Order: sequence, then C-alpha cells, then structure tokens
Amino acid sequence: MGSLFRSEEMTLCQLFLQSEAAYACVSELGELGLVQFRDLNPDVNAFQRKFVNEVRRCDEMERKLRYLEKEIKKDGIPMLDTGESPEAPQPREMIDLEATFEKLENELREVNQNAEALKRNFLELTELKHILRKTQVFFDEQEGGLNTTTESMTRALITDEVRTGHSMGPVQLGFVAGVISREKLPAFERMLWRACRGNVFLRQAMIESPLEDPSNGDQVYKSVFIIFFQGDQLKTRVKKICEGFRATLYPCPEAPADRREMAMGVMTRIEDLNTVLGQTQDHRHRVLVAAAKNLKNWFVKVRKIKAIYHTLNLFNLDVTQKCLIAECWVPVLDIETIQLALRRGTERSGSSVPPILNRMQTFENPPTYNRTNKFTKAFQALIDAYGVATYREMNPAPYTIITFPFLFAVMFGDLGHGAIMALFGLWMIRKEKGLAAQKTDNEIWNIFFGGRYIIFLMGVFSMYTGLIYNDIFSKSLNIFGSHWEVNYNKSTVLENKYLQLNPETSDYLGTPYPFGMDPIWQVAGANKIIFQNAYKMKISIIFGVIHMIFGVAMSYHNHTYFKNRLSLIFEFIPQLIFLLFLFFYMVLLMFIKWNRYAATNKPPYSASCAPSILITFIDMVLFNTPKPVPEGCEVYMFGGQHFFQVVFVLVALSCIPVMLLGKPLQIMKQRKHANVQPITGSDAEVGMSNGQPAAHGAGGHHDEEEMSEIFIHQGIHTIEYVLGSVSHTASYLRLWALSLAHAQLAEVLWNMVLSIGLKQEGWFGGIMLTIVFAFWAILTVGILVLMEGLSAFLHTLRLHWVEFQSKFYQGTGYAFQPFSFDAIIENGSAASSAENE
Repeated sequence: MGSLFRSEEMTLCQLFLQSEAAYACVSELGELGLVQFRDLNPDVNAFQRKFVNEVRRCDEMERKLRYLEKEIKKDGIPMLDTGESPEAPQPREMIDLEATFEKLENELREVNQNAEALKRNFLELTELKHILRKTQVFFDEQEGGLNTTTESMTRALITDEVRTGHSMGPVQLGFVAGVISREKLPAFERMLWRACRGNVFLRQAMIESPLEDPSNGDQVYKSVFIIFFQGDQLKTRVKKICEGFRATLYPCPEAPADRREMAMGVMTRIEDLNTVLGQTQDHRHRVLVAAAKNLKNWFVKVRKIKAIYHTLNLFNLDVTQKCLIAECWVPVLDIETIQLALRRGTERSGSSVPPILNRMQTFENPPTYNRTNKFTKAFQALIDAYGVATYREMNPAPYTIITFPFLFAVMFGDLGHGAIMALFGLWMIRKEKGLAAQKTDNEIWNIFFGGRYIIFLMGVFSMYTGLIYNDIFSKSLNIFGSHWEVNYNKSTVLENKYLQLNPETSDYLGTPYPFGMDPIWQVAGANKIIFQNAYKMKISIIFGVIHMIFGVAMSYHNHTYFKNRLSLIFEFIPQLIFLLFLFFYMVLLMFIKWNRYAATNKPPYSASCAPSILITFIDMVLFNTPKPVPEGCEVYMFGGQHFFQVVFVLVALSCIPVMLLGKPLQIMKQRKHANVQPITGSDAEVGMSNGQPAAHGAGGHHDEEEMSEIFIHQGIHTIEYVLGSVSHTASYLRLWALSLAHAQLAEVLWNMVLSIGLKQEGWFGGIMLTIVFAFWAILTVGILVLMEGLSAFLHTLRLHWVEFQSKFYQGTGYAFQPFSFDAIIENGSAASSAENE
C-alpha cells in the first residue's frame, strides 16, 4: 500500500565516507532532504567535536550578515531575492566569504562611527546656535531698557554683606547657558531653587523643532536655559546640578560683538558639516545597496555550510582518521536516489574511494514519514497536530480529505456563505506562488494560506449542503418549482405569523422535491424548525455511526498488517459487533421509519402511529415492555422486532467480557505453556522490515509487560470503548446543533438588519439600503463566515480526533526529520526575522 495510506517503509543504514569527500556528499544529501542522521557522539560536548571551529566561523559570519541586514532594513533598502537557492560553497570558499564580510563590516562600522561623530558635532553646533539666538533675546531685553527684571534679579541675588548695612557697590552677576531635555526642565528648576535657596535666576526658552539623538536616531525636544548667579560657590553648585540632569553647558560670551562673531562661525561650521554628512550618508548608502544585492544568497551559503559541519559533528571517525562513519534513517524507496547523490558528491570532491551505504538490522522504532504534496500537506498537518502516527499504522489523512470538509459542511450548510469561503480559498490557490513569495510573518495569514485547499473544499462542500438544505443567506431557491399548493389568501400569508404545512391535506402533491428541501418550508413559520430539526438530528446520528464504523474497520487493516491475531479476534470483532448490533441497528430503524410511516398513510403506518426511535432504543437496551399505542397502531415496526432486539442486546453485552478478558487470558495461557514471556502467537511475526519492529503501540508487544498491567490496560480500553460508543454517538449531534445555530443566525441577520433597508421606499430607501447592506455584509462575513466557520472547523476537528481516530489511531510515533537545506534555511529566515523584530 502506498505512502498516502501508510507511512513510508524506513530502514536504518550505516554510511562510510572518505574524509575528503564527506563535505560534498553531505551537501548533496542536504539538497535531497531524504536522510535523517543519528548522533553517534551523544556524550561528547559540543565544544569538543571535530568541526567545532568551522561551526564557530559560520556563527561569526552569520552574525556579520545579521548586522548588515539590520543596517539595510534601517535604511529601507530592498534586498534582492531571486528565489533560487545557491549550492553550498566548497570549504576553501569560506576564506573568501569571511574576508568579504570582514571588509564590509569594518567599512560599515567605520562609516557609522564617523557619521555618529559628525552628527554629535552637528547636534552640539545646533544647540550652540539656539543658545546664542535665545540668549541674545535675554540680553537685548536688558539693554533695551527693560531693567525691571534685572533690578529684581539683582535684589534677589544681593549678598549678605549688603543686607547687614555695608555700602552696596556694583553687583557683578555670573551666568551659565546650556540645553536640557524638555521633560526634565520642571524637575531641574525645582532642584535649582531648593539647592541654591532661591539665589539663582533661571530663564528658559523652548527649541521649537526636535533635535536628532546621534546615538539612536530618536527625535528629542529640548529647551535653552540661562542661569544667573553670584559667586563661585553658587557657580560650582549650579554646574553640578546641570551635570546631574545631563544638561549640556556651552560657552556664551558676554559681549554682543563676541556673540555675533561666534554665531557666524557656528553657522559656517554647520554648513560644512551638512556637506560632509551628506557625503558620508551617500557612501554608506552605496555600501549597503551593493551588499543588499547578495545578502540573501550569502545567508543561504553560510547556513548551508554551517548545517553541513553541524551534521559532520554527528559522525564518528574511524581509527585511521581517514573515514567518517554515520548512521541514518532513510526511506526504502529512496535508497537508489540517495546512492546517486552520494556518487555525485564523491565525483565533485575528486575522491577515488566510493561511499558505502549498508542497511542495518535494528529493533528500534523507525521514524514516521508520510510523503505529502502541497494539497495533502495541510490535511496531514491536521492529523500530526493530534499525534504523529505510529510507524506504518493506517494514516487517517487521505480519508480526512473527504470526511473533514463534508462534516464541516453539514454544520455550515449555506450556499452563499459556502461560496464566499470557496472563492477566498480559490483566490489563494490561484495566487499561491506570489503569496508564498511574500513570506510574511503574520501568523493568522500564514494559517489561512497554509490551509487554502482545506478552505476551498470546505466552501465547495458547504455549497452542496446549502443546496440540500435549500438555504442561501437564510432564503431558498425555487429551482424545480414547489411540490406544494397552499390555498392561503393574501391576507392570511401577510398577517398570520404562524403558518404551517400539513402533509395530510391536499396541499401536498404527493411527490418529493427533486433535490434537497422544498422552498415552501421557508414560509412555514410554525413547523419549519420542527421539520428541519427532526431531519438534521437523524442525519447527524446516521453520519456519526457510519463514521465510527469506518474507524473500527480501519483498525482491521492495522491488526492484519502487524499480524496481531489476538487484537483482531478479541478487540476488532467484538467492537464491530457491539457497534453494529446497537447503534447501526438504531440507524436502520430510522430508515425503516422513514420508509414505512407517512402522514398520508392509514393506520398502522400513519404518522401518528410512528414510534419514537429514541424511546424504542432505550426500551430495547433496558428490556422494557413498550408502552401502549393508540388504537389501530402497532407496537413494533416490523415482524419479529422484539426477538431481534433481545438477541442484538444480548450479543452486544456478551462482547464486553470478550473485550475485557479475552486478550489477557490468552496471553496468560500462552505464557504458561511456553514458561516464558513471548509475543503472542503469530504476533511474533510483526511484519519486520530489515529487522525493524512494525510498532510497539500497534497492539501486540507484551513480552515485557506484567499481567496486572495488561489486565488494567485492557480494562481501561474496554470501558473507554463501551462508554465512548454512547458518548461519541451523542457527540455527533453537534452537527445538528451547529447547523441549526448557523441557519438561525443567518435568519436573524436578514430579518433584523437587511429587511430594514428593503422595506424603505423612494430615494431615501436606496440610500438606506446601501448603508444597511454594507452593515449586513460586514456582519455576515465577520460573524457567520469567520466566527461560525472557525467554530464549525474546531467541532469538525474534534469529531475526527476523538470520535473517529480513537477507534484505530494511536499517534505515538515520532516524525521523520531529514537533513534538508530547504527546511534549515526556512527556519533560519524565520528566526532571523523574529530576532530583528
């Protein structure tokens, strides 16, 4: 059977490579992506392995590339991505790559340091320019006759000597000027007042435009200040406070002529700096543009080199130090392809000794490898999210391709909503190459895009079930013409809110609607929900029982493949009988009831005589006597029903002890006869491929288990199956419940939103309808398609994981993770993007 239905057959191989050919051979295997290497040095420290220096060199090159990438992204320069993957460079090319990256990094760091120094100088000159300009205003006020401020300032700063009565001579005030961050200014002013006890005078003015911080490029708002004081003691104290608040002090001459001369010099230097800064930025831009053309390819090359040396560290060296020995898992079908790749690597390296690939005998569980394509990949991911399949057990993915969108559609049955979903999925499929090339980091979008084929199939299946339900945005399509002729007049239809259809009358023409539901049910307000509920509830149980029987049937293929005779006899057969004789019989009763009873029939097969399937099933299981029925009706649906029901229940109940005790007792009997602990009977022949066991969890590996553990395990398994058969059957009623909820929400949106716009008339009605339609469309897409779609998706996922897969799927394996350059580069790119963010 192909890999789609079972995982690929795997084998453990031993690989012998010449030292000079090992690099090229591993490079070819990385391009192929079909070999999973094992670590033959698990106890050796990572820093003591043979190729640790090469890995360190690759780490250093990758660090330099990340630095270049960060600088390129900072300048918004687009990086060229051809979509092609260059081959892994030869080891001798590492020296050239290292030299190139070293030169680029040093040049870029030097340019950045020069630019930062220039920007810092530019910032200082700009701040000095603002100081000279703002302080000039302060001094102009004093010279222009506005001496009130100066007089009050002088009185405030008068010395203690003057206060004591000495003659007051001319007071000489000192001052300092500087720039401080605007948010620090209030605290700075308070600290000056408190520390200097009010003996200073502060004037400040805001710098309107923000200044660039040269260290990080942030825009900072600052203010110019000038502080007047008297005496050296206050001067020292003021400077310490400025230093504590990281305020920058600048020299400011007292003479107006000196200030004007300094201002002119500052403006000249600023113009020169602008010229130099522009040239520096142009040079930096040219360096980054040149690097951006090759950066993607450099990343790929370095990651490939690093991956090769990391893989070579998993190998063992033979005693002659000339041969590397590796062990690897490979798919049996791809051994010839792998040997061809090894031959290519040997020829490329120029080695004369061919590599040797030997298959090994092992009892270790192989990894699980399901070969997928872009269509089956998403469905396989749904299965693997529950648990990776045990080696070579039946794979539910191919069956899920059909059952998953179908069960989803049963809950999401609406032609309109399904069309929206199908068109969205089809758009992603048609544009998948362009969308995949964008490589966005948006997780929600990546989930949608990864499941594009699932979304498309769910939409198509929902359109089909929407036709069956005859439901499109809560309305019906009259394709074939109604098979009812209701004789209601206009006033009855418009005024009576509780119209109902009665199939006993001549209103029903006697033949069913050709496909799906008759559109007349859309106006049957009184019994529409009753009719649809009965229909959807029964088909939910029918689909659920068939789905579970199919799951039990899948376990038959597992037991026969692994030659697990005990599980086949004492588990599969009683499980199938239990499910068929109880729950499938209930499904048969539904079909019998649909076929025999009708509103137009006469007793004993009239609708009033039809028994309840649920009550009949409960009476059957509890051996209850059926309740009396109306006159003219029959208790049972067919002759001999009571006898068959008693037999079915007794046989189903007798299956429980068989499931509970049959397998453990048989194992005990075999151990007693053999006086050892073997694998049971033909279970010893577990379908080994090259000495490999098929799967421990597949059912037959009990040689090391205690009998008490076997009894407990079998008891848990039996109780879980018996009780689960009841709960799982009821669990499928979610198909009915969510279908009802979806239809009712769609009807509420139509009646309470869109109908408001449809009832308006005239030009106002056109405007109102446009607004209301937009609101209705947003709610339809947001609530009914997205939220209801997600809800139905999760419920469908649960039905597959729990109700279906629990019948045959163990999911205790581990995934095949081959050495693949594509996967390594993809993961490396994602990690690099996350680090940059």
